Amino acid sequence: MNKKVIITALILGATAIVLGAFAAHGLKSEINEESIRVFETGVRYQMYHALFLLFVGSSQFISSKAKQLVLYLVIIGVLLFSGSIYGLATNSLSAFDFKTIGFITPIGGVLLISAWLVLLIKFLKNKVDISEN
Repeated sequence: MNKKVIITALILGATAIVLGAFAAHGLKSEINEESIRVFETGVRYQMYHALFLLFVGSSQFISSKAKQLVLYLVIIGVLLFSGSIYGLATNSLSAFDFKTIGFITPIGGVLLISAWLVLLIKFLKNKVDISEN
């Protein structure tokens, strides 16, 4: 499970860097400044969750079952949250109107928050004090 979580983190991190560079250079002349900022919000949250998964995958204090749940919540959350933000920010470049599926953005956000809360609950229930190890 650790390998799967860390590989996913690395893929999310690498694609966040690529998308951030794309926003800064490739989209600069294609969309307005506000849309660039919106796009960068998606990149930022994708990177936050890549780093979060690196922590989860590297921790020995999180059960495999909890890691799996957090992994799925983050993957789906990033796809819905950041993915919809990327679509909304570049809406003017597409024949598809991403505003029609804009409702999935907060659903993705709730899934990302849920991943953090699952981890919080698991740590609160943990009987071992991590600082002792």
